[in-house]
Amino acid sequence: MSKQINLTLKVWRQSKGEAGRFETYEAKNIDTDASFLEMLDVVNDELTVKGIEPIAFEHDCREGICGCCGALVNGKTHGSHDRTTLCQLHMRHFEDGQELVIEPFRADAFPVLKDLIVDRSGLDEIITEGGYVAVKTGNAPEASTTPIKKELAEAAMDAAECIGCGACVASCPNGSAMLFTSAKVSQYALLPQGHPERAKRVKAMVSKMDELGFGNCSNEYECAVACPKGIDVKNIARLNREFIKHGFKS
Repeated sequence: MSKQINLTLKVWRQSKGEAGRFETYEAKNIDTDASFLEMLDVVNDELTVKGIEPIAFEHDCREGICGCCGALVNGKTHGSHDRTTLCQLHMRHFEDGQELVIEPFRADAFPVLKDLIVDRSGLDEIITEGGYVAVKTGNAPEASTTPIKKELAEAAMDAAECIGCGACVASCPNGSAMLFTSAKVSQYALLPQGHPERAKRVKAMVSKMDELGFGNCSNEYECAVACPKGIDVKNIARLNREFIKHGFKS
């Protein structure tokens, strides 16, 4: 059964190129069945009525599949509920009267654009370097002509679950994108359709990751804990093997 709670929010407000600061707002009569983003919607409606600029935050599907939303809630990415994005985090997990500190993802490679919105285009640039497969023109081949072992297909699908939200980067002490990049490398390397660009892909994606200022893997595994899709750190080991095998061939 739902109930209503009151919260105190300390929200990071910042415009691009300016110094940021925390502002305090009251979130009153919040339904515990509401999502975290719906709670921010309520607060923004009240700010608008008062003539205060609403809190800027990124969102799209609100179903945990697009990777758009993301923020630190009390220092934890997406609020740190197991395999839960911020849009799927519900207010029933918070207590009446609780104080919440809400900040944007913190990483050198994720500069703040406004309030809770950071520039995560670096992840798109990494995908651009190798997130594709070559396809011959003509009719689509029969699916049964390319047999794939069940365990490889499942591992590739698991890696493909990565939604590119950037929680792995924000949770890593070094701001590393290794978990994200390794998931993208793995989903293609495990399948025969991804083999033609295999050598070029791993070298290009790792080089772009380094170029954009993402840090090295810290072996802390904070990324795997923070990932709302449960991407396994085994993918990082696979990326390293791919790099050693193919990184110097292209």
